[in-house]
Amino acid sequence: MKTKKMLYVGLLSTVVLSLAACGGGNGKESSTKESGKSDGKEVLAEKQEFSVNVQQEMPSADLSLNTDVIGSVALNNVYEGIYRLDKDQKPQPAGATEKAEVSEDGLVYKIKLREDAKWSDGKPVTAKDYVYGWQRTVDPKTASEYASLHESVKNAADITAGKKDKSELGIKAVSDYELEVTLEKATPYFDYLLAFTTYMPQREDIVEKYGKEYTTTSEKAVYNGPFKLADFDGPGTDTEWAYVKNDEYWDKDTVKLDRINVSVVKEASTSLNLFESGKAEDIILAGELAQQKADDPQFVSEMKASSRYIELNQRDDKSEFRNEDLRKAISYAIDRDALANQILSDGSVASTGLVPKNVAESPKDKKDFSKEAGSQLEYDSKKAKDHWKKAKKDLGKDKIEVDLLASDNDSTKKVIEFLKGSLEEELPGLKVNLSPVPFSVRLDRSNKGDFSMVYSGWIADYPDPSSFLDLFGTENPYNRGKFSNKEYDKLLEDAATTHVNDPEKRWDDMIKAEQLVTKEVGVVPVIQEAEAHLRSDKVKGVVSHPAGAMFDYKWTYKVD
Repeated sequence: MKTKKMLYVGLLSTVVLSLAACGGGNGKESSTKESGKSDGKEVLAEKQEFSVNVQQEMPSADLSLNTDVIGSVALNNVYEGIYRLDKDQKPQPAGATEKAEVSEDGLVYKIKLREDAKWSDGKPVTAKDYVYGWQRTVDPKTASEYASLHESVKNAADITAGKKDKSELGIKAVSDYELEVTLEKATPYFDYLLAFTTYMPQREDIVEKYGKEYTTTSEKAVYNGPFKLADFDGPGTDTEWAYVKNDEYWDKDTVKLDRINVSVVKEASTSLNLFESGKAEDIILAGELAQQKADDPQFVSEMKASSRYIELNQRDDKSEFRNEDLRKAISYAIDRDALANQILSDGSVASTGLVPKNVAESPKDKKDFSKEAGSQLEYDSKKAKDHWKKAKKDLGKDKIEVDLLASDNDSTKKVIEFLKGSLEEELPGLKVNLSPVPFSVRLDRSNKGDFSMVYSGWIADYPDPSSFLDLFGTENPYNRGKFSNKEYDKLLEDAATTHVNDPEKRWDDMIKAEQLVTKEVGVVPVIQEAEAHLRSDKVKGVVSHPAGAMFDYKWTYKVD
């Protein structure tokens, strides 16, 4: 690239490589045991079919509307954008023929698209499909929660706010296979966004053909990725679907798998039985089962650039969670180490702040962000009780009853049961009612503010602290508890604009923002999440990404 943005790209490349390393080498091929060899060479299985269990239904298969982990994996495998993250976590040309030519000020990207890229119905993928897809995402009529991720693009924020027409978005088709993208501001991590699902192309004729039914089943969409979605019968409800090889994909010769069968199985014990009977080849474990299987050669722990936290509903002026002492009492009452090591036992670690470890390094001395920010999170029974006493006095209450909303998968239910026990034991007079619900219901209720407390979380969309810190800006739609602090908002704004081209000042803004949100307990970070898997030793080449869509099956194959 012909730009000073190379400084940022080099930094981020270093960061994602360290992310890959924290998963025990899982940023590359995640399988852990050699097998299927004859005279030192692997023998491909005749049947290239792979069965994987996931813990939740897919809430949406729409590129503009999807926001969850399950959907991001699906969409990343059945669609493809300008770039694709490779086995080493680096964005590489995919829909593009080469890296973008970037202007000296980092604001204009000129992109050449490959002319052999096709949709699954055989029609070419052209520049207008990218223009349409991006415009559809930022269009306020679409109501995309991820529209905010496009705010780096010129006029995107004004379009989403209804101030400008979507045709004014900073992307234009110069020709059928040339794009020009103009940014609102230089964006250090924009290369990674060009590999993200909401930046992928969409076909206008297909969206218009199906209208509200678009992507509600696998037949009501077309795909341009290594696979096609199949057997998907409904967002939020279907428990079985598949990815089948896309014969129209430009790089189809690289793709070895013919089919990936996906089943929703929420109970880890059921998944284990299916694995041991050969009916599943990749499953998720937690708690005692993860402990029991930790020495199995097929055991894989996938560390994520993920923060799991409790959001406290502060939307209403009368909300008890407007009381800072109550928020601090809850945070001090949680023994995060016990939760990670004794309850989950899957490789997850106690949170030290909102931004997880190994997400970013200082541009000055390469110090990890989480270490430089320092941790204000600790388990302290005395401090918890002191703040609880002050909160009750200020609120004029001896007893407080709250609900804890969460997803209903096996590992999450164990977490919220632990949290209920800890909070009620440490804070006498606090009653915590648990509300485990299907993932799609949890998302819907969270978005509507229909909760008291919600156990949720975030996986980095790109390897930069802003992927987490921006969530709790006052106007961010993912700030579901509506924490609001003017100083915090100013720090985010400075990092995104005033200091965007000054790495050290931008870094300092983000460090101060991290320290502020954790000090005031705008959110209660709990754990940095890992996933414990049993993956058949006959399955090779699963690529795990700590940030963004977690799994990519483009390079996966089966051996005998």
